[in-house]
Amino acid sequence: MGDEAKQWVAVTVLVFRSGRVLSMRRAATQQAGPGLWEGVSGRVRVGEDPIAAARREIVEETGLRVRVLPQPITAYAALRRGEPMTVIVFSAIHESGEVTLSDEHDDYRWCDIDELTELGAPVQLADAARVAWPRSE
Repeated sequence: MGDEAKQWVAVTVLVFRSGRVLSMRRAATQQAGPGLWEGVSGRVRVGEDPIAAARREIVEETGLRVRVLPQPITAYAALRRGEPMTVIVFSAIHESGEVTLSDEHDDYRWCDIDELTELGAPVQLADAARVAWPRSE
């Protein structure tokens, strides 16, 4: 099979509101990345379009109403519990609602770019946030 191993595909959504981005801390009970600050994220299901996965994850993990922008910001290679994964990053604009945490996260913050970096969010995510940061909402 060579270098063409099977791999996971995941999405991460950077939700922007009033010049800040939503960062969520993975609960200590999570097998992958406990304590990691991230955007809204999750795996793409078999046969699911990545943007549909992004919209689904927003509802499941936050309960927010957002507008997901259709053009991905970036994609990058990562490892999930030692297995290869491709992460597709989208951005979204908050429309209404307040965050309701699922069991996947135990805390959240609306951050500026420096706070996102200070929380220890993955470098690829902070870089994507810099690219996508809305000039005006």
